Amino acid sequence: MAQVLDELDYFQILKIGQTAGPSEIKSAYYRESRAYHPDRFYQLPNADLKESIGRIYKRINEAYVCLRDDVKRPKYLADISGPERQKKLRFVEASEQEMKKDKEQEIGTTPQGRKFFMAGLSDMAGQRFAAAERNFKMALTYEPNNPNYKAKRDEAGKLIKNDMTVR
Repeated sequence: MAQVLDELDYFQILKIGQTAGPSEIKSAYYRESRAYHPDRFYQLPNADLKESIGRIYKRINEAYVCLRDDVKRPKYLADISGPERQKKLRFVEASEQEMKKDKEQEIGTTPQGRKFFMAGLSDMAGQRFAAAERNFKMALTYEPNNPNYKAKRDEAGKLIKNDMTVR
């Protein structure tokens, strides 16, 4: 396993299918972690073999941490199913930070910006496009570089022009 470790995804490391549920993931983790636990091999004289077993054990833990998480698992599955599979076999914290950044950018990073943005979304749902545009503009005063805020402001502006009831 050590020779092909860098070519295996987390599902393959735990020897489970990609549709495995939480209980199956947990049992596979316990099974594999017992089999490759470094304490079972402490008496071996070969240091390279011990190091390989340590790498496998760490990867098993890494796989479990990623796959047991209901947020990380779908993102990881999408990553390994895409064209850049080889680069995405390991779920790194950078991927997690990217997810967090995308989420923040979607709803905003400042409390006031989020407040006005959410008010704008509520106004859009109620077809109060002028009020929505004002709220999106206010949100942009707190986060002037947020592309989602700009897009929603522009969308509300277009809807105002198309809506004959607003004068």
